Amino acid sequence: MNELPLPGFAEVLAAAARIAPHATVTPVLRSRELDAMAGASLHFKAEHLQRGGAFKFRGACNAVWSLDAEQAGNGVVTHSSGNHGAALALAARSRGIPCHVVVPEGAVATKLANINRHGATLWRCAATQVAREAECARVQQETGATLVHPYADARVIAGQGTAALELMRQAGATLDVLVVPVGGGGLAAGTLLAVRQLLPDCDVVLAEPAGAADTARSLAAGERQLDFVPDTLCDGLRGALGWPNFALLQGNAQVITVDDADTVAAMRLIWQVMKQLVEPSSAIALAAVLARPERFAGRTVGVVLSGGNVDLDALPWG
Repeated sequence: MNELPLPGFAEVLAAAARIAPHATVTPVLRSRELDAMAGASLHFKAEHLQRGGAFKFRGACNAVWSLDAEQAGNGVVTHSSGNHGAALALAARSRGIPCHVVVPEGAVATKLANINRHGATLWRCAATQVAREAECARVQQETGATLVHPYADARVIAGQGTAALELMRQAGATLDVLVVPVGGGGLAAGTLLAVRQLLPDCDVVLAEPAGAADTARSLAAGERQLDFVPDTLCDGLRGALGWPNFALLQGNAQVITVDDADTVAAMRLIWQVMKQLVEPSSAIALAAVLARPERFAGRTVGVVLSGGNVDLDALPWG
């Protein structure tokens, strides 16, 4: 995928304008109790309240509305374990075009229900990256649909960057650090584009599951480390770091790896204290802050709560 163009800040601004009629401007939440626990001033960007229940709608919407009329007529296709598929289905429905989503075996039932509800055609495949990409290519060839990759797509990356753009404008204070979850890297890379332009002294910290820490290994090694089998409850963070995402993040972000037990504890805290139900892939951002208090003490910290599509029949403490 090294031939893909890298987006810049101009593309983030264009995405913000393009998705404005469709996306929700999500609120920024505060908690005195969590501030006290962290020893920092925390500003939570509530992307679990975004359309489709996750930040993914931003990138999918930007990609769908970037298509010319001829491309749009053939629809869009992607592979996704849930949130991106649902987001693309919703974005496609907003434009009245077909959407095809390749889903791996074992995907979270709630997320599959979201994809179905938004009218996409589902295609099943084995739970490997190779199988996902092969089936996606087959469907693309059969239908003529445009591929909208979950994270290694300039339009998606630019769209995801609009969450940080909003947060920096809403916070009412200059952020010292911005913490986002990282899996494939679309949100992380888009966040970096926005932060580097508007708050160049703000650190970008990536929260990654210890059981799927390819981003941490890749940034440390200076090249992508893709040979791993993810072992984490954070189903939205199991994807391998995309090439354009790696290129944007290298040398510009730090990673904190988090054990699943700490992520589940943070998920419970967010529910108990803030009365917000977020998925593990989202709660990991707070878990990273609480795991490294010395890193954030006394600072103003943005925390992106990336999604809230929780399977209520399979809560991690049930």
